[in-house]
Amino acid sequence: MKRFMRAEILDALATTISRRVPVLAAGSSCGLVAKCAAQAGADLIVVYSTGRSRLMGLPTSRIGDSNASTLEMAEEITNVVTSVPVIGGIEAWDPTRLDLERLLDLFEAAGFSGVINYPTISTMGRLWRDRRERVGLGFTREVELIELARGRNLFTLSYVATPEDAERMAQAGVDCLVPHVGATAGGLVGHETNETRESQIDELERMISAASGVRDDLIFLAHGGTLAEPADLDAVYARTRCVGFVGASSIERIPIERAVMDVVTQFKAAPPRWAQETEPPWVPTRSAAGGGDWT
Repeated sequence: MKRFMRAEILDALATTISRRVPVLAAGSSCGLVAKCAAQAGADLIVVYSTGRSRLMGLPTSRIGDSNASTLEMAEEITNVVTSVPVIGGIEAWDPTRLDLERLLDLFEAAGFSGVINYPTISTMGRLWRDRRERVGLGFTREVELIELARGRNLFTLSYVATPEDAERMAQAGVDCLVPHVGATAGGLVGHETNETRESQIDELERMISAASGVRDDLIFLAHGGTLAEPADLDAVYARTRCVGFVGASSIERIPIERAVMDVVTQFKAAPPRWAQETEPPWVPTRSAAGGGDWT
């Protein structure tokens, strides 16, 4: 297990950007995906509890104890990924873990080189957000998490869903801001949307502009909505200050769906030699006298 220091990660990202190569944070919820993503050149591996739902063939969903799930995955992933920083998704508004310092202790001890506020309450709608804020378990907890992580000199990313969220996270000292424009569309169980790519890019830029008004040293990475494929990012890079992408379903769900369906189709389409014969060499039949045994 290798822990990367914040300065080390920032230097590596700066080098990537200076080479005019986009930054990629790859969501990985099992060792195989993380290992492949790291070997293919991902700059960061991000571990989300919700990734387990994707690997179960389900739409991206929060299932069970999020923090416990992410901590449990750390050993599997850091066992096979040592050359790339592994970032842990923390649910800051977990009511069973009110001591954020102690929660950060657990994530550091598990081997994470940084943290991101996920699952995030920022995407859950104003009504839910307001209700949780009134009981001290709202977005303010996520801001506090990032502030505490920065106090420990941990590398930090933050999802935000509004310009106001972006301003607050910029003030909290986050390193990478990830404007979130909705759950990812596409694939077998994607969260489809009626929003256009253009409107979502406008939404990205509003959040980026708000954060840029606070600080000019932020790294912006796009995420979500109709931005699911590499080709979708051409317009993002042309119209915003994003220098990369955070992929979750785009890395560990949609490609797996395609790869498995494609190889199964190929196996089924590959004609064996005996398929060209008049009769197959062996066809199983049931024996009437054998009580259903194959003969």
